[in-house]
Amino acid sequence: MSMRTFVALAMSVATVSAAEIQWQHLSTTNRALPLPGPSQQQTAAVVADLDGDGVNDFVLGFRQQPPALVWYRRGATNWARYVIETNYLTVEAGGAAHDIDGDGDIDLVFGGDWQSKEVWWWENPAPKFDPSVPWKRRVIKTGGAAQHHDQVFGNFKGTGKAQLAFWNQGAKKLFLSDIPAEPRNATSWSIMEIFSGSAGEGGTLRYAEGASAFDVDGDGKTDLLAGNYWFKHLGGDKFQPTKFAEYGGRVKAAKFKPDKYAQIVVAPGDGSGPLTICECTGSPTNSADWRGTKLLPHIIHGHTLEVGDIDGDGHLDIFTAEMAKWSERKSEPDNPEAKSWILFGDGKGNFRTTVFTTGFGFHEARVTNLDGDGDLDVLSKPYNWAAPRIDVWLNNGTGRKH
Repeated sequence: MSMRTFVALAMSVATVSAAEIQWQHLSTTNRALPLPGPSQQQTAAVVADLDGDGVNDFVLGFRQQPPALVWYRRGATNWARYVIETNYLTVEAGGAAHDIDGDGDIDLVFGGDWQSKEVWWWENPAPKFDPSVPWKRRVIKTGGAAQHHDQVFGNFKGTGKAQLAFWNQGAKKLFLSDIPAEPRNATSWSIMEIFSGSAGEGGTLRYAEGASAFDVDGDGKTDLLAGNYWFKHLGGDKFQPTKFAEYGGRVKAAKFKPDKYAQIVVAPGDGSGPLTICECTGSPTNSADWRGTKLLPHIIHGHTLEVGDIDGDGHLDIFTAEMAKWSERKSEPDNPEAKSWILFGDGKGNFRTTVFTTGFGFHEARVTNLDGDGDLDVLSKPYNWAAPRIDVWLNNGTGRKH
């Protein structure tokens, strides 16, 4: 199977201006990747090492048509397609991976969209993998309000065990749930509300979204970030929400420069607005002490935000991208000149902005090591632009280090 290396403009896709990186582009459009299925609405993307071989795999979620979940298992040189959920489910954007049942392999969580009141988890059948045998699905939440856009695991309560945090947009609430002692036998999980109300939506931003984990205040304890808030655990089931920005969306915290506290990057998800980095100038639990700086003035449906050292220089970079299409009732793109960017950090809080692609639709893209060679690659799947479709950009190809 041939694979093409793009080092200049090709097929309306621009490579990064950094000359040291050459991106090897694999796609379902050139048969370098198998098609996931017939659905033209591709919602979720999760990366995890599901077979325990030390190399990341990825799972994609769908609605509109089955199968609902498809696993791309990394082999020696390419990916093989496995179906995790053969049935029709209305899977929402988001998803999370964690060893839920404590058996040493990674399980999966996905939530239902505006048509569903459920959140589910799938038990990893390792080591017995069969492309034709689906994984066992169990219920985390059923009933209540619908739509569950974004989930994340983290040891937010400092118990030494991870909890699951997830949005319930229909209820306008953020929930936290401890994993049951015997999750395989639980008919549902006990959930508690930790936040209710607006969390950065408004204008073109349709609802609160985004969820990630990081130690924001440097106290050695993992914090939860969701919408335009970060949440500090105060003990027991109590969390203190601190607003760090005026709007929410995709959200990541990291240390882009030496500082006592983390910086928080936020990009608009299902809406439009700037890419902003927020820094604490005083107390991290005081909203008035957070200051935002626009890194990009305007992103249209920027449903991708990733952080990592993409060029291998030891400094964190930012990857963000626009959707090209989100409307379901028309065939033409909503945003035909959609762009993606890499902002290369210098470790001092400064960034060099480069355009990665133009005229290409991203949604829930991931920046991670996909081929096991130690550098960061790009996984892209559009929502409904040219779908069904998957694209992978390998950083300097497989096996070629910086």
